[in-house]
Amino acid sequence: MIKIFFTIIIISFSITTFSQDLDSLLNSTVKEATTYTTATFKSTRILNGQSIERMKTKQLDVRIHHRFGEMSSGAYQFWGLDQSNIFLGLDYGITDWLMVGAGRSTFEKTINGFTKLSLLRQSNGEKNMPISFSLYMGCDANGLKWEHPERTNYFSSRMSYVFQGLIARKVNDRLSLQLSPTFIHKNMIPTAIESNDNFSIGVGGRIKLTKRMSFNWEYFYSIHALFQGATYNPNSLSFGIDIETGGHVFQLMLTNSQNMTERTFINETSGHWLKNEVRIGFNISRVFSFQKQD
Repeated sequence: MIKIFFTIIIISFSITTFSQDLDSLLNSTVKEATTYTTATFKSTRILNGQSIERMKTKQLDVRIHHRFGEMSSGAYQFWGLDQSNIFLGLDYGITDWLMVGAGRSTFEKTINGFTKLSLLRQSNGEKNMPISFSLYMGCDANGLKWEHPERTNYFSSRMSYVFQGLIARKVNDRLSLQLSPTFIHKNMIPTAIESNDNFSIGVGGRIKLTKRMSFNWEYFYSIHALFQGATYNPNSLSFGIDIETGGHVFQLMLTNSQNMTERTFINETSGHWLKNEVRIGFNISRVFSFQKQD
């Protein structure tokens, strides 16, 4: 019995030692998984401005944006609802990191096109990245008839270009923040005292209220406002609510911006919140997937 007892002890000790060695070997060879952050924002737009989000591969986002007239216009204009600017757009995910889009606005009959490239994704685990970073590049073409058709006019005069860095972090399950440094170039400007090149900085965020609803806000400050001679107040400030309903995201907002492409709402906003020059607006997003299900 003594021999059997010591034999069991020796075998148990050997098994324990082998298990510890095997665990150490597995821990040294198996890499820690990378977990990527998702749903920093619920839509590809915070409100007016672009968010860090993009369409996944072979997903199409059909977008309808409305901005109404100033609420201070009173009952005769039905507090701005009698007036409306409309933007219709299509965004498509070529890959999970590359999205393209095109749209048309009733303001100046503007045609808009863009691409959004995801360069960094917030993650933890094997790859620890504290932020997400995307590059947005867009252009506008003014579609109005020439004001002076009798003279030589160039198509390039209709064009303007936008370059943005989108830097975002999902702080926790309820709070997301984004910084959007922006450069806008206009080929033609209305007066000599204005600049073809304008730098702006945008800040925005999302606070999750429920599983399907969040409070969003954004503010764009144009450095151009520091220079005297600007003919507008180019500071866009918006507050809104995101409501997700299956394949739709509905965004209802209050904003001092009338128009909906980056060139117009970042650089050409004229409304003042303190003067009650505020508008009701909304975005509707409907996503369709062309990816075959396994």
